[in-house]
Amino acid sequence: MSSIAYDPAAPDELLVVKPGKWTLIVITRLRRDKRRFNELRRDITGISQKTLTSTLRELERDGFVSRTLFPTIPPRVDYELTELGHHFLDLADTWRQFAAQHRASVEAARVRFDHAGEGAVIRLTSSD
Repeated sequence: MSSIAYDPAAPDELLVVKPGKWTLIVITRLRRDKRRFNELRRDITGISQKTLTSTLRELERDGFVSRTLFPTIPPRVDYELTELGHHFLDLADTWRQFAAQHRASVEAARVRFDHAGEGAVIRLTSSD
């Protein structure tokens, strides 16, 4: 995710936030309260420490997550959603609903695509 100066004349500016594979999962795991880094890592199956760190930094940079460091040994770091992050959570929930509702259609499309393989038909249209 990267931030670019907002230009109201450019409708594509809405695409500035480009969530990665783990972004919506991390956002939903922060739904209720603060979470420590290792809690998140244990809770999210399949995410590496490096990827979780990167995802949290991107979310913090974009203002969706706040990070609180406690000067203890070992250091304790808590993450929680900001107000903006809670709005993003609404989007994540909508996406999950969409995915659940259309899962069978997406899986069927993938099967058709994979079955077509290299011999997939490309249809050209003419503007004539």
